[in-house]
Amino acid sequence: MIRPLLLAIPLALLVACDGKDGTAITLNADGADGNVVASIGSNGQLALNAPGISGSIKLPAIKLNADNFDMNGVHLYPGSTISGMNIDGHDRPGRDDDGQVKVSFESPATPVTVRDWFAGKLGSAGFKVSPNGSGLSGTTEEGKPFRLDLAPKGTDKANGTILIG
Repeated sequence: MIRPLLLAIPLALLVACDGKDGTAITLNADGADGNVVASIGSNGQLALNAPGISGSIKLPAIKLNADNFDMNGVHLYPGSTISGMNIDGHDRPGRDDDGQVKVSFESPATPVTVRDWFAGKLGSAGFKVSPNGSGLSGTTEEGKPFRLDLAPKGTDKANGTILIG
């Protein structure tokens, strides 16, 4: 689940935009060869710290939306924009977890509408989901823990967080 999401970072660079309010993306991956930390700030500042290399470069800011993220074929609620994506990947011997993915987003609908939409789509994609307050919790098709938290933003929008792993 997490490895395909890691591929999203280079692909996201290909859809770069010139806006100043982009999507913040962080990657923290540890493995047998050491730890890699990479981030792209909402302003487009790319920083990399890996065994044998470190540095930063200014790129155009990128803005990810509903079509740039999917979970087993399910994208975010239509019209959603992603404000942040944090990926922690583990491939070190002795670790019993693969890591965690956290996605923060805004949707153009109420929390109840977004929750009900996700419940139907994720259920059809093999996730086991149940209502949890204004969000959902359960497991992915691979049996990994999953949580969707939603909060109102004004009267007709929702701020959301998806946590996988």
